[in-house]
Amino acid sequence: MPVRSPLRTRGADRARALATGASAALLAAVSVTGLAPQAAAEPSSPAAAQTARAPQAPQATVPWSVSHGTATASGDRWTERGSTGFPDLVIRGTLANSGTECYSVWFRWMYDLAPAQPRKHVSQCGTGTAPVETRLFYLPTYTGSVAVCRGTTDTSDCGPWQSVTSWPVGG
Repeated sequence: MPVRSPLRTRGADRARALATGASAALLAAVSVTGLAPQAAAEPSSPAAAQTARAPQAPQATVPWSVSHGTATASGDRWTERGSTGFPDLVIRGTLANSGTECYSVWFRWMYDLAPAQPRKHVSQCGTGTAPVETRLFYLPTYTGSVAVCRGTTDTSDCGPWQSVTSWPVGG
């Protein structure tokens, strides 16, 4: 069977291929330096194993908010240890529409300099709210943005895109 280049794969296959390559490089660097990811160690007891699998409360959240027309989406984002031992980016919030038209929340991701197509996450037609919740494997070489767009089919009429992968520097 021929091997497909990660640059020729599409959508989720591209992201998975790039994430796998980036993870392999990071694991190789970790092996060379002698450092191990915190979650890579085996739990010492069944109770520790259960605790390791339990959902974690976010330690520090960063607010996000985007709007366009009569709709606003806002919430919080944070990272937490994922099942692989590397971080997951968690984004939660609400899309609220006070008008009669349809609006959608779209995310746009770039994986190790490889851009992915924007993807619609949730829509709200007419007055009301819809939950925004997403989680993805996250490495520092991933970047992402969110926007509210009019309609449900494309990103031709959107408000400003806001980064969901830039982090405030504490002092």
